[in-house]
Amino acid sequence: MMQTILVPVNGIIQSITSFGGDCCQQQVSVRTSDGIINFIVGPDTHVLNNVRLRTGMNVTAFYDANLAVPLIYPPQYRAVFIGRRNPGENIYAGYFDNNLNSADGTLKLNIDRNTTITTANGQTFNCEPGGHTLIAYYTETTRSIPAQTTPRKIIVVC
Repeated sequence: MMQTILVPVNGIIQSITSFGGDCCQQQVSVRTSDGIINFIVGPDTHVLNNVRLRTGMNVTAFYDANLAVPLIYPPQYRAVFIGRRNPGENIYAGYFDNNLNSADGTLKLNIDRNTTITTANGQTFNCEPGGHTLIAYYTETTRSIPAQTTPRKIIVVC
């Protein structure tokens, strides 16, 4: 089975419109430093912290790089996750092993007593978060390889 490769896109929501005449799907246009990227937000998309997406909101959206996409401009992807991003904050989504190393080897999480760990539906997660797909909110990292950080918040996608 192919592992999901989640690619982050940071930007500001420019518009939100219905998609394909289906009231259960929306097209969210995000202005990035490289231009506009459209995301389809549907029933399978996890909106982080269940925030109401609005025009002007600073967001990070993740799409699965393994899925086929239409060859159109601006690019259009199905969002796997999308959520508000605070100024100066980074969001990383991906699989972490039991030592809290990301599958791509770029990030190691160091949890301390101030790190909030919840499930995707907002409930407290009382187990070890390793061995799951995690969404980590953090500000600073070390310059080591892999970069290390103590996240403010972790969402465990069970």
